[in-house]
Amino acid sequence: MKLIYSVHKYDVFMFNRLINARFYHNLATAARYISRTGDGYLYLLLVTVLYFKDGWQSPFLQTLLLAFLMERPIYFVLKNGFKRNRPQAAIKEFHSLVTPSDKFSFPSGHTSAAFMVAIISGFFIPVLLLPLLLWAALVGFSRVVLGVHFPTDTLVGMILGISAATYSLNQIIL
Repeated sequence: MKLIYSVHKYDVFMFNRLINARFYHNLATAARYISRTGDGYLYLLLVTVLYFKDGWQSPFLQTLLLAFLMERPIYFVLKNGFKRNRPQAAIKEFHSLVTPSDKFSFPSGHTSAAFMVAIISGFFIPVLLLPLLLWAALVGFSRVVLGVHFPTDTLVGMILGISAATYSLNQIIL
């Protein structure tokens, strides 16, 4: 319990440093747009394009679907198991810049899905791996800037997304 408290204390410290930085308001506008790219619409578009291009036999499509079928339930169990309050509920007089889709913050689903899609897409289209990893990192960072996640929420989201992608690639491809 002491470890969890220490992590939370560090998270609040890092979060407060970010939101009190002089450049915070400049980041907020960009963060809104970047965060929206991780809302799920692009993932549905990608799945649809892959289906119409290659059908259900597409290894890319199969890997994405397996990853989402595994990652989303794990994400849901973690989020509802830990029940970690979002920054707005945990820090007095702080208001997030957007309204989150659910009550709890740990882990970041946006970050998890972004890293998962980035790793899988980068495997099938290697030239896109680095730009997609940068995009995924920006999605995670944007969630902290918008005030809906603490830094460790996005760190664990990243680990979950990479793990789901790696597992799925190993099951379908390798």
